[in-house]
Order: sequence, then C-alpha cells, then structure tokens
Amino acid sequence: MATDIATPDTEHPVDYIHASKGLASWLTTIDHKRIGIMYLVMMIVFFFFGATLGLLMRLELIAPGNQFLTNGAYNRILTLHGITMIFLFIIPSIPAVFGNFLLPIMVGANDVAFPRMNLASWYFYAVGGLFAIISVGLGGPDTGWTFYVPYTATTSANVLIPILAAFILGWSTILTGLNFIVTVHRLRAPGMQWSRLPLFVWSLYASAWIQIIATPVVGITLILVLLERILQVPIFDPAIGGDPILYQHLFWIYSHPAVYIMVLPAMGVVSEIVPVFSRKTIFGYKYIAISSMAIAAIGSLVWAHHMFTAGMADLARVVFSLLTFLVAIPSAVKVFNWLATMYKGSIHLRLPMLYCLAFIFLFTIGGLTGLMQGALATDIHIHDTAFIVAHFHFTMFCGTGVMFFGSLHYWFPKMFGKMYNGTIGTIGFITFFIGFNLLYDPLFVAGFLGMPRRYADYLPEYTIYHRISTIGSWIVVASLLVIVGNLIYAYFRGKPAPKNPWGGATLEWTVPSPPPTHQFAKTVHVTHGPYDYSNIEDLHE
Repeated sequence: MATDIATPDTEHPVDYIHASKGLASWLTTIDHKRIGIMYLVMMIVFFFFGATLGLLMRLELIAPGNQFLTNGAYNRILTLHGITMIFLFIIPSIPAVFGNFLLPIMVGANDVAFPRMNLASWYFYAVGGLFAIISVGLGGPDTGWTFYVPYTATTSANVLIPILAAFILGWSTILTGLNFIVTVHRLRAPGMQWSRLPLFVWSLYASAWIQIIATPVVGITLILVLLERILQVPIFDPAIGGDPILYQHLFWIYSHPAVYIMVLPAMGVVSEIVPVFSRKTIFGYKYIAISSMAIAAIGSLVWAHHMFTAGMADLARVVFSLLTFLVAIPSAVKVFNWLATMYKGSIHLRLPMLYCLAFIFLFTIGGLTGLMQGALATDIHIHDTAFIVAHFHFTMFCGTGVMFFGSLHYWFPKMFGKMYNGTIGTIGFITFFIGFNLLYDPLFVAGFLGMPRRYADYLPEYTIYHRISTIGSWIVVASLLVIVGNLIYAYFRGKPAPKNPWGGATLEWTVPSPPPTHQFAKTVHVTHGPYDYSNIEDLHE
C-alpha cells in the first residue's frame, strides 16, 4: 500500500507497552494505542459482568415458577444486563478499542487528531461505567434498558444514577466520533485518497457521523426524563399531561441508528479479514464503501419501526416499513461482495476467518428476522415476544460481539506482539457457535408461539424452549472463558508474533509487533489501494 514503509526511530524501538512503566503512565497517556488497550480491559470486565447477569436470568427461566429470583429482582437484573451490554460493551466496543488502536496507523498518522480529547473520552467511559456499577449497589433500576416512561417517572427504584451513567457514556461516544472524523479528514498520509482508505476506516467514519449527530438526542431525552421525575415538568408522563409516545420517538431516533454504530464497524472488520484470508483483492471496494454511508444515512430514518404497536398513523407505519426494507439493500451489498471475494479465492480457514463466516451466517439470520418485523402484519403478532429477544441478540451480539472477538483474534498479534494457540481458540469458537444457536434459536419458536419477553415466569408449554436455551447459555459462558483465557495466556506465555503473521496489505502490518509509541518515523507516501496482495508473502505458519 505504501512506497515509503515505516521505519523505527532506532534499530530496536521500545514498543508502546513498555515505553513507560507504572499505572500513572497509563492513566495519563495520550497514546492512542494505550487508550485502546485501557478500553479493552474495561470492556472485557463489563462484558463478563453483563454475561453473568444474563446467566442468572437464564437460570431463573430453566423451569416455570420462581426458582431463586423474585419478579422484581428479575426485572432489575434484566435492566442492568441491558444497560451493561448495550451502553458499556456493544456500542463502544469495536470503535473504542480497535478504532482507537488502529485507525491512526491505517491512515498513516502517529495519533488521532485530538489526543487529550481521546483520553477524556476514556475517562467519561470509566466514570459512566462506575455510575452503572454504583446503581447495582443501590438496588438497580427496574425500567428496562430503554428507560420507558411512565415506568421511569413512577418507579420507586433509583433511576437517577443509571440515567446519569448513560448520559456520561454518551459524551464518551460523541468525543470518540468527533476525533475519528477529524483524523480521517486531516491526518491521512500523502497519497491516501478517499478511494484508498481501508474499508475498516470507512466503516468507522460512517458510524462516527451517527455518533455525533444521534447521540445528543438521547442525552437530551434522558435529561428531560430527570427533569420530569424531579421537578414534575409535564413532558412524557401522561399522569401530569405528558406524552409517552414522544419519549419513544426521541429514544429510538438515537437507539436505532445506534444499531449501526454497533454493526458498521463490525462489517468493516469483515471487509478487512475476508480478502486477507481469501488471498484476493476485495470485490467491489467502491460499493462496500458507499454502502457504509448508505446504511448510516437510511438507518437514521427507520426508528419508528420499533413503534408499530404503540399507536401511529397508518401512513407513517407504511413509510417506516418501506424504509426498513430499504436499509437491508446496502447491507446485502456487503454480504454479496464478501461472498464474491471468497469465490475462487485461496481460502485459509484461520480463526479470524471463522469468526467472519460465523458473522455472515448469524447476522444474516438477524437481518432476515428483522425484515419480518418490518412487515406490519407480522410485527403485530411477534412484537414484545421472545422472538424479539432472539432477533435482537442475533443482530446485536452476532453483529458486534462476534466480530469484537474476531477483531481481537485478527489484530492480537499486532497489538500485543504474541501469537495465541489457534487450536484452543478454534475449540472455543466452535463451542460458542453451537452454544449460541442453542441459546437463541428456541426463543424464535417460543416467541412465534406467543411467549412474551421480559417475564420471570411462563406457562408450562414453553418449558422445553427455555430449558434448551438455558443449557445453551452454559455452553456459551464456558466457551467465552476458553476464548478469553487462551488470549490472556498468549499475552503472558505466547510465542513472539512476526510483523505480518497473516499476510495483510494495509498499513498496520508494516509496523513492528507491538508497535512503538511513534509508529512512523517518517512520512508514509501511499501510491495504491489497500488490498493489493501481489507482493505479499503467504500466511505465516
């Protein structure tokens, strides 16, 4: 990709991990790579906290009747699970970790445009996460992660702390998105035209626009909820003259575009991994890049398909149904281009590629079941059932969670300079794939048969579906422990990683593993696109 490849400042540069020692050096760093690692560590902790809450819910649902949780306790655990997974893991995960670490390197820069703002965004994230944990000690909210009014206005549970947590986390998202946009516009290496940007950078750029445009809407909405709850200002609560449908509109104006904040970066990662392990130039580069922007644009206009049963004009429902079907087109463009890239390629089924194949399969299920909900008549039947729970997890976790771990396995050698055990990682992946389908496939059936979501109890005829689902949750948790444990062991005991173990052709593979603090000692001059494998050696064994 570049004619002037990066060279270190010295013959043996000090990598960013060992450049300085002590906790204070990390907490005050403005190195984008260190900030990405700090995000990674916190997100793994929050992820397992949220997964533990999810496991508790599944254990409660293993049989009809209350097992060990009251209805109120179940509702609080459900709410905290949603808040943790959505706001602390899924939304920020790939952009905050891999975007921070890799975007500057991939565009030929030594850091993001605003390094101190980048550190401030991590502190906003840390403080927001701390508030979320504090809310657990106060009993936790019981409103659901959507904070729907009038529940939020009337509940006796403490909602101030979790709403403040979500508000603070929004600032972290906005600052990160602003940083990425300016970095892409102003710090690209000479010769790196828009048509030469890596597709992962394109996806981060598209999602960054959603972050800075849509996130303020939910922040303002949550502040209005607090004003209503504390000062009795009539905004959303119908008991004092407010309109709860207004809250739903404002919430979903942000929260549906947030789906694409989560999914677009994951799609960008797939667009990086597939050509590397197919040993082919990506098929339809221009159309994949355009489809990222199209998803961001159209995805911002479809929010009300969450509200087909809430009470809307028939014309509005038809319009939002049409837009829901339209947003599937650019997503399908990506899938077709990935498959075309693999067609007649020299495919290497390494672990990152396996995660990509799983993403394509599982996310397609999530997308197609989403189109079912875009059809008005079908949505009336399955709305607020377990079908939605299954669809949501196939879209959100398969869209972001699967590729979060796929990204980690792809860039782990570059980030940490160590190689992990591929056999153990593959065992963990296969176990996860089986467990995930056991966990959520039965809920499609149960929901279609009428099982409502967010219930701590259910009728006996749904027992078999919940029992299979709970067994699947055990397998998923076990697989995640294997996956993360394998990576932790690799960090401490793994073999040193070469500069380019996979034979990638983008700029991050031209710097040492792990990269030095200043990855480029002199300016990089880009002369051609990012996916030319004509001079790249075969995969490292």
